[in-house]
Amino acid sequence: MGEKPIKGEQKAFMTGNEAVAWAALAADAEIMYGYPITPQNEVMQYWTRLAPKYDKRFLQTEDELSAGFTTVGGVLAGRRAFTATAGPGNVLMQEPMSMAEAMRIPTVVVIQQRGGPSTATVIYSQQEVTLTCFGGNGEGLRIVYSTSSHQELFDYTIKAFNTAWKYRFPTFVLADGYQAKMRESLVLYDPQAKGIEMVPTESFVGKPGTPGEDRPPAHLRNTYNTEEELFDVLSKNIREFEENAPEITEYEEFNTDDADLLLIAHGIVFRSAAMAARELAGEGQKVGYFRPITLRPFPQEELRQAAAKAKQVMVVESAYGQLLKLVKENLYGMEVPIKTHLRPGVGITPEEIVADTKKILGEGE
Repeated sequence: MGEKPIKGEQKAFMTGNEAVAWAALAADAEIMYGYPITPQNEVMQYWTRLAPKYDKRFLQTEDELSAGFTTVGGVLAGRRAFTATAGPGNVLMQEPMSMAEAMRIPTVVVIQQRGGPSTATVIYSQQEVTLTCFGGNGEGLRIVYSTSSHQELFDYTIKAFNTAWKYRFPTFVLADGYQAKMRESLVLYDPQAKGIEMVPTESFVGKPGTPGEDRPPAHLRNTYNTEEELFDVLSKNIREFEENAPEITEYEEFNTDDADLLLIAHGIVFRSAAMAARELAGEGQKVGYFRPITLRPFPQEELRQAAAKAKQVMVVESAYGQLLKLVKENLYGMEVPIKTHLRPGVGITPEEIVADTKKILGEGE
């Protein structure tokens, strides 16, 4: 065991991409596989600058498809491996992540969302929600954390390794270009010093002994001969995903009792929604917010309870209804009116939300 990259707690001022690299080091990640794409490039840059000091490794592959598959290979070999990408790279990652989903391989992927479709902008959006949650050709049996700050990028990158290895589902940290590039303060820490024990890794392949004699044989499959075989495997995986969902789901809420309007937002847009809700509440308005931290699995029951106490809700996102689709699905059967503030590929300020909220509440008087 080499020197720890972080001792105790250290206050820092850095970009989100740098925070991801430090978090991976703190989580004792052993290797990153990746391919350059904006706005996640600096995750690779900082990792390659820091990793040699702590006996870590990096492999730049020929594209994101290869980066995803080599990450799967590293995990199969028992390494605490990860990758990071964005936009078109996230599209290419879906094939290897579908394989990871099928084989229950605990991969960790950091996504710094950029505008789409196609190459579009290299700056910012929340347009990779559907892709990240359900982009593979499976059932979306994956875990997706949506972060809103550099501190959360650090916290949830560490947590992603434990979640992935504990539950054996691909785990994503979904951030964005604003978080990737801007600088803000956060506290770096050694997880062990805070009582966070990292779930140990183990090899899927190359284990000692003779399979079938010294140990049970490993059945590592992502292709099946019959429909019934696939159905049996999927049924088991879906059951385990649903059973574990209550332990995994996370959310945040404020002022949800008897709200005239409940704002629903995630990621960095949540910061604007939270500021707007607290400002309006301070003016005596009955405005609250609900924030899903896990987009997959989604905190369905908690949202339904909050929405049941609200006269109406408003979904705020930098996409054309990707969070809205999740909200509608999880509120299915409820009669609460749903308003929207959708700005695909564009940032949203607290002032815009306040103005829209006052307009909606004014219309309801």
